[in-house]
Amino acid sequence: MNTNMFKYLFSAMCCFILFFQVSCKEPQTLGSPKNLTVSEGFENPLGFYNSKPSFSWQLPVLDEVKNQTAYQIVAATNPELLPNNPDVWDSNKQESRQSTWINYQGKALKSRQKVYWQVKYWNQDDIASEWSEIKNFELGLLGNSEWHAKWIGLDTKKEKILGSQENIIHRVQYLRKGFELSAEVASARLYITAKGVFDVAINGEDVSDDVMPPGYTPYKARLETITYDVTGLIVSGQNTIGVELAAGWHSGRLGWKKSLWIDTESPKVLCQLELTMKDGSKQMILSDEGWEGTTNGPIRISEIYDGETYDANLEMSGWATNNFNDKKWESVEAFPVSNDIRLEPKRHTTVKTKIELATKEIIEKDGAVIFDLKQNMVGVPLLKVPMKKGQTLKVRFAEMLSPDGTFYTENYRSAQSTNYYTASKYGVVEWMPKFTFHGFRYVELSGFDTSKTPSKNWVTGLVQYSDFEQNGTFASSHEKLNQLQNNIVWGLRGNFFDIPTDCPQRDERMGWTGDAQVFGPTSMFNADVYKFWASWLQSVRESQYDNGGIPWVVPDVLLNNKVSAGWGDVCTIIPWKIYFRTGDKKILEENFETMKRWVAYHETRSKDYISSMDGFADWLQPLPANGNNKGDTSHSLIGTAFFAHSANLTAKTAKALGKTDAFKKYNTLYKNVSKAFETEFFDENGKVKEGTATQTSYLLGLAFGLISEDNKAKAKKYLIEKITEADNHLRTGFLGTPLLSEVLDETGEIDLMYKLLFNETYPSWFYSINQGATTIWERWNSYSKTDGFNLQKMNSLNHYAYGAIGEWMYERIAGIAPLEPGYKTIRIAPVPGEPLTSASANLNTPYGEVASAWEIKDKGFFLNVTVPPNTKAVIEIQANTSQEIFVNGEVFKESENLKLIEKGTSVFKLSAQSGSYNFQTTIKE
Repeated sequence: MNTNMFKYLFSAMCCFILFFQVSCKEPQTLGSPKNLTVSEGFENPLGFYNSKPSFSWQLPVLDEVKNQTAYQIVAATNPELLPNNPDVWDSNKQESRQSTWINYQGKALKSRQKVYWQVKYWNQDDIASEWSEIKNFELGLLGNSEWHAKWIGLDTKKEKILGSQENIIHRVQYLRKGFELSAEVASARLYITAKGVFDVAINGEDVSDDVMPPGYTPYKARLETITYDVTGLIVSGQNTIGVELAAGWHSGRLGWKKSLWIDTESPKVLCQLELTMKDGSKQMILSDEGWEGTTNGPIRISEIYDGETYDANLEMSGWATNNFNDKKWESVEAFPVSNDIRLEPKRHTTVKTKIELATKEIIEKDGAVIFDLKQNMVGVPLLKVPMKKGQTLKVRFAEMLSPDGTFYTENYRSAQSTNYYTASKYGVVEWMPKFTFHGFRYVELSGFDTSKTPSKNWVTGLVQYSDFEQNGTFASSHEKLNQLQNNIVWGLRGNFFDIPTDCPQRDERMGWTGDAQVFGPTSMFNADVYKFWASWLQSVRESQYDNGGIPWVVPDVLLNNKVSAGWGDVCTIIPWKIYFRTGDKKILEENFETMKRWVAYHETRSKDYISSMDGFADWLQPLPANGNNKGDTSHSLIGTAFFAHSANLTAKTAKALGKTDAFKKYNTLYKNVSKAFETEFFDENGKVKEGTATQTSYLLGLAFGLISEDNKAKAKKYLIEKITEADNHLRTGFLGTPLLSEVLDETGEIDLMYKLLFNETYPSWFYSINQGATTIWERWNSYSKTDGFNLQKMNSLNHYAYGAIGEWMYERIAGIAPLEPGYKTIRIAPVPGEPLTSASANLNTPYGEVASAWEIKDKGFFLNVTVPPNTKAVIEIQANTSQEIFVNGEVFKESENLKLIEKGTSVFKLSAQSGSYNFQTTIKE
């Protein structure tokens, strides 16, 4: 073979080997999707409420993953069928950038069904990812017809407690049922609900750590049901199920009027234990006439407002186990399930103990010992206290101490908020109340063994709230601003106890609609509360009056048929805010009819588009000239403004849902009301015509777009005058406060907003902090170190409304806001202001984490930004634009990922694809 031939053959062989290697190489794949959820953010839910869920996921943070161009979802009844043989649904490859809220389009699903699902995506280069891990959801009992059990309970109305003739306080019931199984259990599901609140155990073991389930809904319309996996608690042979049942919200006293709770129904429980045996057979254990019960247990009284009384002498050891003798117990009453009240799976998370707070200081006062947790909180105390047999421990609560060191409880009003524990033996008692909750910072103990020296471990605060996680963080260079953020977060924790309450300590704890609409947007930054709000909005829909009005509180326990402008508008404001934060149109679809009916109610209360609706107005405006809690702003002006605003939001909703005719109708209505508003309440110079001109009257007109372009600048001038008259302080109540930062921001008065925010004197956010607040207060002046407590008994020290400023802290101080629904396009535009030198925030959006952190140092402005995959951002940097801008340490050059949109005299505006960026420039003078 000659040399040339050898070279030719060798070259050909090398080419063949290279071709073979390339051909046999695995196709390139990307990291799999992460954070898979269904509907409003549920991960692997049990007892799920939605048979037509939506699916969401996030793309991994990888250099090669900027955007999604397609996806595929597969679902099956068995995980072994995935991904190649899905028997429930195969979406096939769908060309779409959407990775959130993909509607299920597979086979019809039914109660109890468990579905497993996976997803994969294709990136901007059409490269497929790996399949995600397998997730699942299991449906609960979706309708009343699925229930074979009966409502059971004892007649607790016949017992008069404490000699009261004016009301019924229901004894706590202990209910039990024994049952025997001849085969081994493969799976067991306990479906349960109550007219009241319950705790359930099987064979002496608690089924869950839920607090006061099933929750609080409009009970005449709907009760929530809960599903528990109890497979690990059931044994072959003898078993026992035991339920403790208390009044809770259903049968206990609610509200401050005795007429509301004079004759409440005895609590009842409904439970259905469904067993699948290893041999394939099925069995049900039902609540029915075969159960036994007693009210002679250790929990003697348990009321939400008044606390719990426990007598350890009446403890029944092992009462929920097989060997307990219940011969002296009585048979329960049983009632069939009717269709009058819908039974539906709970659609948001239960309340749980989320945080433990240790006692920080002990104060001894007048024979009692006070334990200071240094944080106003909501929940119950865990007590570990030495006692003598027969002693009764008295446990009282307060949010603050009076200047003389005594308990301040006037703001609890008629809520006794006191627990009692009677000891049955000598030694350290460990106890926590079960069917009540309190708002407190201080715990006072008396009646213990006084021969023992009080120790901090006697009291631990168990912080309880609906089981959501943190959704964002905010921090700055200013200690008091950070304390304000902390107070906002603790106000959220304290008032999201299954529903959004107005206060956690006094004789209310109701779902006040005005408070909710004011604070809702801020809550969405700080916590993952989409499912929480979606669930409560269902209660709003169920509580809407026949005439379209929305009650003051939801659930509507006041039953007074009264409506308030700015309060009822929660039904348009919160759905739109949720949609814009999440991008999920389902929240609009669910609430659209309610929105339309509410706007129609506005129309019935208006003449020539001018509202006559009364209500709470600008509630708790500071220093009103008329001395009224409702403030000085015209009620008609407020009503007309919110009429227009709700019409506008309903028009926007119609447009988002593709309802063209409805959009035209409500957009026209909005314009007509807006025109009438300006004509009626403002003159040609943009000044309020009649009555008292207030900051809020101008804020409403400007924030809701009700003042013509020609007069906006004039109206703004008068707004600034009102603020100047107040020595650069706010004079806004519940309705005006959340609009203050928005309007000043949009009209270019950022520096003034910073002045208002950082004011130290009354009325201001920092004023309460200077007085020692660890939560947001109901009033701007609830307490003063010099003057003491506000004389009003309506003086909650944990009331989240004024925490609405948190939205502006995230969106403008840190600079993170959505430009498109769901943060598909993000605005990152921090606006620094004195006295801050730095601020930062991160936020979990539907697409992943977005972050913004800035710092001013040596005349340099440093901004670190993270843009999540499958989104883009518009980044605005306040800077001296005559100087260079550096990106990741190098002079800025346009690239595929980062482009210059605009270079003004004092701002760089850039468009950014997903990724992390470090900007450095010179501050503007």
